Amino acid sequence: MKQLLTIGLLILSNSFMTIAWYGHLKFAEMKGFGKLGLFTVILISWGIAFFEYCFQVPANRLGYIGNGGPFTLVELKVLQEVITLTVFTAFTLLVFRNESFRLNHMIGFAFLILAVYFIFKK
Repeated sequence: MKQLLTIGLLILSNSFMTIAWYGHLKFAEMKGFGKLGLFTVILISWGIAFFEYCFQVPANRLGYIGNGGPFTLVELKVLQEVITLTVFTAFTLLVFRNESFRLNHMIGFAFLILAVYFIFKK
């Protein structure tokens, strides 16, 4: 149960972070947002990133083996990175329709899956 909750919180966390980091790139297409200055965009992104921390910190506390969770620190980090790339890819394909997912991306992800396999191998 802690494994699924940790993964779910990491997915939510990374969803907010992806929006904070890359969502502002669509501002130019949104009425009223296209002319915002860099400092304002940073503040908006920072506000969105706050929610990332609201999910990331509990995910790490709940999932860490030192707190009774199922994952070592290294496992948590690798899990988080794979979730980050998965969320980022979905976001890119859904929001930035001019981006493509190519063979070299799939090969890179295959290597990441191998990394997860080796990190979690006992």
